[in-house]
Amino acid sequence: MKSLQKYFPILIWGADYSRKTLANDVMVACIVTVMLIPQSLAYALLAGLPMQVGLYASMAPLILYAIFGTSRALAVGPVAVVSLMTAVAVANVATPGTPEYLTAAIALAVISGLMLLLMGFLRLGFLANFLSHPVISGFITASGIQIATGQLAPILGIKAHGESFVGIVHSMLPNLTNANLYTAVMGMVSLAFLFWSRKGLKPLLCWLGLSLRSADLAAKVGPVLTIAITTLVTWHFGLADYGVSIVGVVPDGLPRLSIPGFDADLWAALLVPALLIAVVGYVESVSVALTLAAKKRQRIDPDQELIALGAANIGAGLSGGFPVTGGLSRSVVNFEAGAETPAAGAFTALGIALAALLLTPLLFFLPKATLAAIIIVAVVSLVDLATFKQVWHYSKADGAAMASTIVMTLIQGVEVGLLVGVGVSIFLHLYKTSKPHVAVVGQIPGTMHFRNVERHQVVTSPDIVSLRVDASFYFPNARFLEDTINNAVAANPAVKHVILECPAVNTVDATALESLREINHRLRDGGITLHLSEVKGPIMDQLKRSTFLDELTGKVHLTQFDAVASIDPELARRTLAAE
Repeated sequence: MKSLQKYFPILIWGADYSRKTLANDVMVACIVTVMLIPQSLAYALLAGLPMQVGLYASMAPLILYAIFGTSRALAVGPVAVVSLMTAVAVANVATPGTPEYLTAAIALAVISGLMLLLMGFLRLGFLANFLSHPVISGFITASGIQIATGQLAPILGIKAHGESFVGIVHSMLPNLTNANLYTAVMGMVSLAFLFWSRKGLKPLLCWLGLSLRSADLAAKVGPVLTIAITTLVTWHFGLADYGVSIVGVVPDGLPRLSIPGFDADLWAALLVPALLIAVVGYVESVSVALTLAAKKRQRIDPDQELIALGAANIGAGLSGGFPVTGGLSRSVVNFEAGAETPAAGAFTALGIALAALLLTPLLFFLPKATLAAIIIVAVVSLVDLATFKQVWHYSKADGAAMASTIVMTLIQGVEVGLLVGVGVSIFLHLYKTSKPHVAVVGQIPGTMHFRNVERHQVVTSPDIVSLRVDASFYFPNARFLEDTINNAVAANPAVKHVILECPAVNTVDATALESLREINHRLRDGGITLHLSEVKGPIMDQLKRSTFLDELTGKVHLTQFDAVASIDPELARRTLAAE
């Protein structure tokens, strides 16, 4: 039973499901449904897909996540960044607006889902760690800028295209003189109202008598009000005849479940974008899930989240949708509204299904500028340039990785920007660890502690060089360690003993082991004894599987004090007794 519960968390929370929980989850679902419908429509437009595809992508994924997910509050569906990545990936293999484009988007969801499932079963959640916080923050910031810029075109009623911020701006500028006045007014008014409603609607509702919590939740329906009002205005005044671009016919009904055909060439072309979408989507999703779970002291299983997200994406593909992940805004609303179990997501899926059946005819006169305004307001919160200043001040290397991610994403597009950011992070990590901090240490009088001679008043012996290595030994820094020890010995002709203090050494790979052997042999040839101290148990186990300990000219000591005391007991005792 426990093995089933591991892969089907619904068996855990479902066992205690009550009428009260049902009532709470249904109420939450109603609130989230109202918020999710306009987002789903807008993000489908962002992905270059028919609007009903956004609704399709918000049904099966929610139900499947309710079965496999471990978060009680995470709401899965289309999100801005993944929608943009979908548009970029699919545009490389098909022309927007064609059946092939939709087919590619569906295949992308299925491929991403299969990758996530495989990663979950192999417990490869750690791979997401290669996307450092500065890289993912820079990527999301640049993506937010690019998305918002791209949506200025439908706001103004002009054409724009491009896979990067630079490309979009370059294509948009010549068309600015062709802006449609009616569309621009509609878009700008919608944009202004949506920005105001984020902060101004809640106080107004409180002033009208609503409770703080009710006003906070009601304020989330700003996008729905915008859609309703602009649709009515467009219909009443016949603005479509004046050049205002409208949605038109949106097919009603539920998606048909079908298995997408396997096209080897198409799938091969989508493998890398699918992997990037899978990893980025997982990082965003699990970050939101962990944050919300911590507030209620609940537990999240990151590897099971891979499986749940994989199932959600496969479900999206099989039901005619595109890649999805856990969204921050809707998940926060889900949490604040009081969702007690993932069943709230399943009920939300039912609400969206009803909307797909009954409401789509009402969207005929919905201006595309309104959807663009909804997207802009949603992604503005993603842009966080202040973080770059903080990261740069704290770590120039991390700041460089973040800056390169932002710049390359804006210039070359999301895929190149993300890959460059990851590449720069890995390169800088290898560079930093290739030259680890190595300190000459001495004994602090009156204690058994050893500290850096450049930072503390310590006692040393001319016969002993004590070096503390603050990093693991592995191939990038093996040669550096050899050179550091050789230089320390060359600078002190009187030295007879070298002690390597290893409290921070967590790994000694084969290359580093050969370097230790070489160091030991060189010191031995010069009449110098090599000692080790504070070696961790797992490292000792590794060394015992080699012949190094038999060749070592000195000993391995439990502590640095023991090492010095075994060589010069009088100095160690006298220093320990000093005040």
